[in-house]
Amino acid sequence: MTEKTAARKFMDDNELNISDSDLLVMALTHPSYAQEKNFEHNNQRLEFLGDAVLSFVVAEYLYNHYRDKAEGDLTKIRARVVCEKSLLNVARKINLGNYILLGKGEEMSGGRKRRSILADTVEAVIGAIYLDQGYEKAKEFILKHLEGNIIEGASGDYYDYKSRLQELVQGKNKENVHYAIIEESGPAHCKSFVAGVYFQDQLLATGEGKSKKEAEQNAAGKVLIDQEFLASLNGKGKLDETTL
Repeated sequence: MTEKTAARKFMDDNELNISDSDLLVMALTHPSYAQEKNFEHNNQRLEFLGDAVLSFVVAEYLYNHYRDKAEGDLTKIRARVVCEKSLLNVARKINLGNYILLGKGEEMSGGRKRRSILADTVEAVIGAIYLDQGYEKAKEFILKHLEGNIIEGASGDYYDYKSRLQELVQGKNKENVHYAIIEESGPAHCKSFVAGVYFQDQLLATGEGKSKKEAEQNAAGKVLIDQEFLASLNGKGKLDETTL
């Protein structure tokens, strides 16, 4: 697969619209490939930029959604999200390993599955989106794939968001929320799911995951920080998150 073909297929498969294809090619170019092909540039500078954009988006989200948390707590939460594990999950979700441009040696040694390469390339892609499409599009991409991680990170340890939401809703109403899988994609061995959480037949939020349970948990987690919905349950102004 040529460089431009890899970039175009990656955009098509992930519904991205990066106008500067050379920029995306650079984001997908591992140093081993650049050295082998005598390219002047690889993805390391874009990785540096993408890491900064990612950190800012997560910091901004935490600042706006978790107003009760102190600076030290916010820093710890951000570190849980902006890490190799989270980025690796994103890379696997978008099948990034299929599109990375690797040198023959790196290819032979299993570079397409190497954690550090996958995580670094996600950051490089974020950097490319930021330069080509601007901050809001980069933010949209980041939150699409990492909002669930942010919510989970902010909770401390893993929390059963579905049970928490059910208790909250049933404490105020006779009706309860329900879930439905609204989208499935990917091969049988690597499926992705999108779940919707509904209340009184109204879609409150959607969540993505590698299992139906994970998708439902991520959808419930989003509702738990929806201040407008929480306020409507209480029949008054916005709730303080410390009461949840």
